[in-house]
Amino acid sequence: MIVGTALMIWKALVLVTNSESPVVVVLSGSMEPAFYRGDVLFLTLSSDPIEIGDIVVFKIKGRDIPIVHRVLETHYPKDPKDGKVRLLTKGDNNRVDDRGLYNPGQFWLDPEDIIGRAKAWVPYAGFPTIMLSDYPILK
Repeated sequence: MIVGTALMIWKALVLVTNSESPVVVVLSGSMEPAFYRGDVLFLTLSSDPIEIGDIVVFKIKGRDIPIVHRVLETHYPKDPKDGKVRLLTKGDNNRVDDRGLYNPGQFWLDPEDIIGRAKAWVPYAGFPTIMLSDYPILK
């Protein structure tokens, strides 16, 4: 019953937030001091345009771990029919932008790479998740 309830709550959050992953745990210190390792972020994926300074969670094609970083730059297409605004991101605590994290030849994030935009967070609530991944013996 507990597992069923948790699954129903998760699916309800997916529907309400329009995000495939409405809750994520910050796994690294790349966003300090805005977010620290172990913070839990609540995401939404609305039709509102993503702007410079927004904190987004994105997933690179072929990789499993989502990344939480801030939008550094937006790139509007030369052809307005394309309609896709592309993004460049960077961790607040990183020296350079994220182009080194993207796939080879990829210079911008496409809208389909974005999982959601951070709307709220709970500090350090995700530490049990980090402990389970860092110390598999705890599982």
